[in-house]
Amino acid sequence: METISPHLSVSLIKSLSSLLVSKMPIDKAEWEGYFDESGHLVKSRDFISSNILDRGLDPAVRSEAWKFLTGYYSWRSSHDERLTVDSIKRKSYEALCNMYDKIQPLLETEHRDFMQVRSFINSDLQRLYLRDAQGYAIVDKKQLEKILLLSYVCNTEAEYQQGFHEMLLLFQLLVEKEHEVYWLFQFFLQKTEHSCVVNIGVGKNLIMLKAVIAFMDPIFAKHLEGKSRVVQSLFPWFCLFFQQVFKSFDDVWRLWEVFLMGMPCRNFQVIVAYTMLQSVRDQILRENMGGDDILMVCGNIIDLDADELISKACSMYKLLMEHKDKVTDRDLCCRNGRAGRIISSVSHPAPFLHRSQMS
Repeated sequence: METISPHLSVSLIKSLSSLLVSKMPIDKAEWEGYFDESGHLVKSRDFISSNILDRGLDPAVRSEAWKFLTGYYSWRSSHDERLTVDSIKRKSYEALCNMYDKIQPLLETEHRDFMQVRSFINSDLQRLYLRDAQGYAIVDKKQLEKILLLSYVCNTEAEYQQGFHEMLLLFQLLVEKEHEVYWLFQFFLQKTEHSCVVNIGVGKNLIMLKAVIAFMDPIFAKHLEGKSRVVQSLFPWFCLFFQQVFKSFDDVWRLWEVFLMGMPCRNFQVIVAYTMLQSVRDQILRENMGGDDILMVCGNIIDLDADELISKACSMYKLLMEHKDKVTDRDLCCRNGRAGRIISSVSHPAPFLHRSQMS
């Protein structure tokens, strides 16, 4: 049996130790070190974004950090300014609740859609079951119902869709106050460009995913052609923002915070989906699978590790960037250069870092 010299073992241990240290998530002490005594940010947002992409946030940091990531707090604000913002957000939420209470009777009698949506929400929440280690319920279903209905009434862009109750649950577990749960969910949808909303972003994601497959893997794309709209049938990945493919809620938060920072590119969720699809690509081709079998294999992609998926997706993005200039030649064969625009929209780096959005 091959042996490793003591010197090599020590070097290997040091290398592994260094790697582990460098990959430790941002803990509370480090996060607090990003701000001065008045609460102003002393690190660049690019620095923070890169660290979140590479290492993620410690669970103890998320409740505070996500208020910056979603835009609930301005990155330029001081501690005192954030206290003022929180007070304003609380009062705004209370005003919305009062408005909703006043118009609810009218909604119930005059708007059939409202009653239908409330029925959908109640049905979804009945299936939601989550208890702690002692067996006590940790899901406040009444609060979830209230926020979901209020979100439906107030958010004209994103109507209620099945799965929102599961997404909102993660915000309820993330922060303590009701108005924080509401606003973080609203800002999350806006910050991610409503990418998980069926009638806004999901269709666009599927179009981009299909274009990426065709550009990066023509052999696989050819196999998928005519397979009962396989790519379009992967919409649950985007509707729940990959919530059901991970081992734990921590993994979901880990991926979502990367989406919120907009790194490494604008539509990273498409690269993530492509990376997941590539994990079963060889099996699909080897077994010459049809549409139903492909969807079954894709549906069995579960219990993933977020760090591993993010790392692989970043490598896939780098590969795309290395080859994206080739799309110019393909544009000549595509009406109005549509493929080129799609690839550019996927690979455009970090739109959330535009100056107008830095606040």
